[in-house]
Amino acid sequence: MTQGTIHQLNASDGGVPKLSVARAYLTREGLLGDRQANRKHHGGPERALCLFSLEVIERLRAEGHPISPGSTGENVTVAGLPWEGLRIGNRLALGDEVVVEISSYTIPCKNIRHSFTRERFKRISPKNHLGETRLYARVLREGWLEEGQAVRLLDAGG
Repeated sequence: MTQGTIHQLNASDGGVPKLSVARAYLTREGLLGDRQANRKHHGGPERALCLFSLEVIERLRAEGHPISPGSTGENVTVAGLPWEGLRIGNRLALGDEVVVEISSYTIPCKNIRHSFTRERFKRISPKNHLGETRLYARVLREGWLEEGQAVRLLDAGG
């Protein structure tokens, strides 16, 4: 079984960057205490949680981008999973309670441009960089999340 950890949980009152929180409750609509400024394109049951990889963030920093955990709006920054291999339909167990299913790749928008040199936010577009994009997930089982908890890749069917 492939396993990683929750490196950081991130929330905001709308917009980016999302700031680190040590613990949060995840409902089918998203993290309590987190809000999206534009509900047409963000949030809701099919996009309840946004996930991103710490390793991808570190590679982007090495390219010179001023990105950091939470700066592109992800709720959960994950360390140690084979990010490039994750696909729609994969299920993840986060901590002891939560189970989510990847529902879509996240299309970057201009609101995250400050995380990239020359505002090149399309650097994490799934069209050109599929293994380096953020992921949206639907919540199959609600519960508490904390930094440092395990993240396990379950088989795609659960």
